[in-house]
Amino acid sequence: MAARATTLAPMPLHRTEVLELERLAIAPVYARPGATTGIPKDRLPDDGMDPRVAYRLIHDELMLDGNARQNVATFVTTFMEPEAEALFAETADKNMIDKDEYPQTAAIEGRCVRIISELWHSPAHEQATGCSTTGSSEAVMLGGLALKWRWRQRREAAGLPTDRPNLVMGINVQVVWEKFCRYWDVEPRYAPIEEGRLQLDAEEALKLVDERTIGVVAILGSTFDGSYEPVKEISAALDERAASGGPDVPIHVDGASGGFVAPFIDPELEWDFRVPRVRSINASGHKYGLVYPGVGWVVWRTPEDLPEDLVFHVNYLGGDMPTFALNFSRPGAQVIAQYYNFIRLGREGYREVQQACRDTAMYLADQIADMGPYELLSDGSQLPVFFFRLKPEVTNYTVYDVSAKLRERGWQVPAYSLPDNLTDVSGLRIVVRNGFGRDLADLLLDDLRRATDFLEHLPGRLPADPSHTESFRH
Repeated sequence: MAARATTLAPMPLHRTEVLELERLAIAPVYARPGATTGIPKDRLPDDGMDPRVAYRLIHDELMLDGNARQNVATFVTTFMEPEAEALFAETADKNMIDKDEYPQTAAIEGRCVRIISELWHSPAHEQATGCSTTGSSEAVMLGGLALKWRWRQRREAAGLPTDRPNLVMGINVQVVWEKFCRYWDVEPRYAPIEEGRLQLDAEEALKLVDERTIGVVAILGSTFDGSYEPVKEISAALDERAASGGPDVPIHVDGASGGFVAPFIDPELEWDFRVPRVRSINASGHKYGLVYPGVGWVVWRTPEDLPEDLVFHVNYLGGDMPTFALNFSRPGAQVIAQYYNFIRLGREGYREVQQACRDTAMYLADQIADMGPYELLSDGSQLPVFFFRLKPEVTNYTVYDVSAKLRERGWQVPAYSLPDNLTDVSGLRIVVRNGFGRDLADLLLDDLRRATDFLEHLPGRLPADPSHTESFRH
């Protein structure tokens, strides 16, 4: 009798494995692996995890950060319209440097440069020379490099030595200018500040300028107090010096914040390329340009102001692409959002936004000045930014105590001391940006009044608290 043929049935999935799959399908996020055991903080985990768990773990950690809308320390944009946010998300994967693959993004960058060049009254705005950057820090580096190269070319053509270049600026400049001088071997020459003058002026600039000066930096909107430096007056003084046989020194305007404020609400102020000695300007699109970080812009007066030696041509991404940048790959999202703002708002929209910010800043400054213990060092009438300190008779608490007390309610109001010559002056600074309207301003004022009332009624001086000492860096 023939042996009966048998077929081997496939091995069934163990019921325990089925149960495990079913359990994972319904398990709440915070009961899943990873959520119940924690994750290594300083090394890669041995295995991955459910994407919802990974998202929630990181999301929950970020709740420990401050609320960006209550951050009146930063100049950086914390509000964009939903349509701008949608474009931002849609274009985050586009590489700004790859202009052959993303030609329309490149075209939009060019439009932005021409728009900004015209806004700043460049005589050659239709053939504008400029570029987007990751922010004003990179833009400053590029503007400074162009100044140094042009100075060196002039010196070489005249048969003069090219060592020991220097750059003249106020000591109130943002730290990136110190970085530029250190990184690119330029001597920084800082004009001091004093009580009643917190910025560079023409007289102080002339004291420092000589034949080795590559340029003078004028700030349109100091980060310390929001004030504009007098670009036209500085230029006139340099004109007189050059006319009398002195060095012919160009000006770079650091318009990191004011470059997108003054054109709209101070249109008669001559600070830009209407001043012939101004050869280059930078600004931050992610500040009063109203874009999330990070994007900056640098524009030169004419093509001749950007030395060709600084421009590189690459073709390995396809096509010939001239580039002048310290960075290479970066997302195109910020440039697209900048263009959205330009066509969405137009001149009148930007004017309304910046005027509303200035009105709110001046309202806040007036209300704070009326509280009693505070005095203003600026009032928000230039940049929508102001700086105030405690009156000398207040001795039981400091501005650092005020800042710490406000933080209990989520407000980030920086307290810091001024630079050399005024290091004994400490104050608080408030920056008003788009999205910080009158209602939020009143809430901040209510909390400041409560904090001030608490501190004013202390029976004695607050003890020193190391956590209240200066940690802010502008």
